[in-house]
Amino acid sequence: MKYVLNRVGFLLISLWAAATINFFLPRMMPGNPVDSLIARFQGRISGSALHAIELQFGITHQPLWFQYLAYLNHLLHGNFGVSLTYYPASVMTVIGNSLPWTLGLAGLSTVISVALGLALGIYSAWHRKGWLANALPTMSTFTAAIPFFWLAMIFVYLLGYLLGWFPTDHAYTSSLVPGINGPFILSVLHHGILPACTIVISSLGGWLMNMRNNMVQILGEDYILFAQAKGVPDRALMLRYAARNAILPIATSFAMSIGFVVGGTLLTEIVFSYPGVGYQLFTAIENSDYPLMQGLFLMIAVSVLLANFAVEMLYGRLDPRVRRSGV
Repeated sequence: MKYVLNRVGFLLISLWAAATINFFLPRMMPGNPVDSLIARFQGRISGSALHAIELQFGITHQPLWFQYLAYLNHLLHGNFGVSLTYYPASVMTVIGNSLPWTLGLAGLSTVISVALGLALGIYSAWHRKGWLANALPTMSTFTAAIPFFWLAMIFVYLLGYLLGWFPTDHAYTSSLVPGINGPFILSVLHHGILPACTIVISSLGGWLMNMRNNMVQILGEDYILFAQAKGVPDRALMLRYAARNAILPIATSFAMSIGFVVGGTLLTEIVFSYPGVGYQLFTAIENSDYPLMQGLFLMIAVSVLLANFAVEMLYGRLDPRVRRSGV
């Protein structure tokens, strides 16, 4: 119980710190969303219209502490303001429309990459004398060194432009009406193959190497040799004794990768013009859309914190020593 309470307390403090940084950081930057909007009109705007726009975007001339309290109150009510790029849509509406695409593409691709990487890492460590097990680390080192955007552009040029096997942009055919129907689902799957393969291939090697290195180290421990001497079956020894302990450090890495997932694999989404969170973040930065940037940054930070909290709970379950320590 002490361990859980400590983790919950740390989570709450971290959430407050993330929200506070998210409040002050944009205000340290020069200008504000209204200034960017006025620049588009080249200054041709009346004073009353300027005041109305400031109210619309939540720009006030109140003391900073008052703005901070109002900001926290808005967060508790899920109000992140109005997007400058997609005016008059709210930031939450824009995020809500983009998040499912990111979770569907980057989330599913990351789960596949992690599962496949861990399985291949276990195989490579357990069958170290086989030719395939020895070839896997070399192949994974090569794929892990490939930049996301470079592999994405290669896929776009070869498989999309030259061969015409796959579409090269967007998430579905624009002529289709989104909905739960066969043509739309097939179109989404067809458009998602290239970006999904980009994410899986580029990230697979890191998971494989981490799991293999952890497994090799643990297989040399005394308790593994003792279990072998007692006649523990190879399958149980590989999965219950070695893999279970080797996967503990991987769990922390997976939690950190959640921010990468929610961030939308930015470069991949940009190359394929995929309408996920990462592409929206790029659009917000390009258009100086501070409210949207603020909402996306906070969502990514909260996602990472919640993922780390979930992994710490799982860590305490897998390793009783952590739970007994209470720290």
